[in-house]
Amino acid sequence: MTGARQFGEADITIDHLLTDSRSLCFPESTLFFAIKTPHGDGHTYIPDLYSRGVRAFVVQDLPDRAAMAPDSVYLQVENTLTALQRLAERKRETYDIPVIGITGSNGKTTVKEWLYQMLSPDMTVTRSPRSYNSQIGVPLSVWGLWEKSQIGIFEAGISQPGEMEALERIIQPTIGVFTGLGTAHQENFQSMEQKRQEKMKLFTHCQTVIMPTPGLTALEADRDLCRQVCRYLGMADDVIEQRLARLEPIAMRLEVKQGRHNCIIINDTYNSDMNSLGIALDFMNRRPDRADRQRVLILSDIQQSGIPPTQLYQHVAGYLHTHGIEHLIGIGPAISANADQFTNLATHCRFYPDTDTYLQSPDFAALRDSIVLIKGARQFHFEQITQALEQKVHETTLQVDLNAIVDNLNYYRTFLDPQTRIVCMVKADAYGAGAIEVSKTLQSQTQVGYLAVAVADEGAQLRSAGITKPIMVMNPQITGFDTLFEYHLEPEVYSFRLLDALIQAAEHAGITGMPIHIKLDTGMHRLGFDPETDMPRLIDRLQHQTALVPRSVFSHFVGSDSDSFDPFSAEQYRRYQFGADTLQAAFPHHILRHMDNTAGIEHFPQRQMDMVRLGLGLYGINPRDNSIINNVTTLQTTILQIHDVKSNETVGYSRRGQLTRDSRIAAIPIGYADGWNRHLGNRNAYALVHGQPAPYVGNICMDVSMIDVTDIQCHEGDPVILFGRDLPPTILAQAIDTIPYEILTSVSHRVKRVYYQE
Repeated sequence: MTGARQFGEADITIDHLLTDSRSLCFPESTLFFAIKTPHGDGHTYIPDLYSRGVRAFVVQDLPDRAAMAPDSVYLQVENTLTALQRLAERKRETYDIPVIGITGSNGKTTVKEWLYQMLSPDMTVTRSPRSYNSQIGVPLSVWGLWEKSQIGIFEAGISQPGEMEALERIIQPTIGVFTGLGTAHQENFQSMEQKRQEKMKLFTHCQTVIMPTPGLTALEADRDLCRQVCRYLGMADDVIEQRLARLEPIAMRLEVKQGRHNCIIINDTYNSDMNSLGIALDFMNRRPDRADRQRVLILSDIQQSGIPPTQLYQHVAGYLHTHGIEHLIGIGPAISANADQFTNLATHCRFYPDTDTYLQSPDFAALRDSIVLIKGARQFHFEQITQALEQKVHETTLQVDLNAIVDNLNYYRTFLDPQTRIVCMVKADAYGAGAIEVSKTLQSQTQVGYLAVAVADEGAQLRSAGITKPIMVMNPQITGFDTLFEYHLEPEVYSFRLLDALIQAAEHAGITGMPIHIKLDTGMHRLGFDPETDMPRLIDRLQHQTALVPRSVFSHFVGSDSDSFDPFSAEQYRRYQFGADTLQAAFPHHILRHMDNTAGIEHFPQRQMDMVRLGLGLYGINPRDNSIINNVTTLQTTILQIHDVKSNETVGYSRRGQLTRDSRIAAIPIGYADGWNRHLGNRNAYALVHGQPAPYVGNICMDVSMIDVTDIQCHEGDPVILFGRDLPPTILAQAIDTIPYEILTSVSHRVKRVYYQE
């Protein structure tokens, strides 16, 4: 099927395809594709996967013959990604069933999930898990077809020309659905027309192509597409309308929230099937956490699987075992009736007939000190469990897109050589986004060599949360040395006073070989050793002790965000190189070098050396031009109350909000105690209500602000965007003559953080 040359004769039955070593679940029946990308090489994970039980590998490069285990099979191909796609093509060709291929700029996942809701009562549906619509995601989705599949529904997404042909060959749709054209990924296409033509290639061999009726809103268009597809498949109009009326909103993202009683909640009531369960457990597994928090899964019946219940829940039990679930709460008659399938697990299991019974049970009341994955079909109303477990804090939330963090990391990786490491700045609570959850996301990124915090206590917090990546402390305090030692943190050293104190403390604690990072002052004149006058004394002091070892030597560009400073940057780089060369010549081991910050990564790629430091760009803002790369944080609140206020009245303290017309004024629950800058008030800036600007009126209060919604159709309880994708922090920063760093880092901790992954 793949055109491979086979090496090894082991007899292995393959049920599962794997492209990411972190997602391994059933090693004995897994075929691993060692895919090469611009950012990594899957071949490097083969020894680890073998040690974990995998015995079948698709490779481009064969390992050394001596390293090839006799109980394994290696399939050598020219391109492993092409082989994966070819295998999925061959499997698709064995199924003579209707297959729906969905593409478009927006709405693909909503239409797919709504079609599943409408069709699954009558037939066994195989669909893409979540948004698996990429060059790797599509073949993995199509591999899910099985003997009982009666219809397939698969998404296809492209980001540049030339990608759709491969996806069309894999999906081979008989019915095409085009959800519409938008601006997403437009930067890679010459025009909207070119992007439309590329997307339409999915429908080359379709029997029919369905598009939304013109003039509809996005929500109406999604429903219209579902109606047309079901009608084409022969569903009666009255049944269609009944099922459309019962459609439930699609929560297309997996959310992480702080819960009561020291619990972390992973809310994934998006859907309930084996594919999505595996993805959610994998997400849970990749997020390190404190050792004292147990792993709990709250799981409902899995419906419309087409698999006999005994076999289905045996499979679920296998997932629980491989993912280290310590406590299972099963809710529903089917999972309860198959409780005996879980008896051989070390997992502590409890079963309940419905959600209400569980919420009233002692088990729910006793839930604490846990990381809780909530996974259930919609009819079980697991949102009641989520709401009961959530910390009740504030109607204003800071929503953090974890996918965007990784996308921004990968954007900057495109400027770097594959071997260059990245220091990710997570100081100041990850620029307000939340250092623990951001660091958990970065923990699994192989290119991330270091995390960087400001002070030792920030590093200790990450260690306590299970973060094991090396952590650099940029502003260590003498009073925090014990914390450095206890949590294996690596301090920046910038002065002889700090160096001498650290040597003395480390020697007193019996420490040898502690990594430190030498800061050189090349022109910032903030902190650092002088690379010309201080080096002899610094080298002498380091060579006459064994407590500390220089791990890296670095400096900081003053003006890499502006071309006008390029001559000064060149002089900085010259001074840095002199100091770094002098230090390196005094030691036999390699001392890492780094100077590029976020702006420097893009502006000075030739100066990337061993490492770079990624700060503001990681959080979606390009410091070179203040453009948004991928929006990470959205600050959102709700309208508390709306007042009709007459012209010439005033709003707020000190009567600063003078009205010149009859107005509708909305109060929103955010103020300067939440970190909302008072200078935003008095119409200096605006919020967004239903996408329309609503200027701030009067002074910002401690807990409440007022906005003018006179020209906006809105009601109490409606959402308000304070900053986000459509209102970047850069606009607010410009309005009050500051920088976006201040806007991001000022959001106080009484504002609840919600983390999500699409």
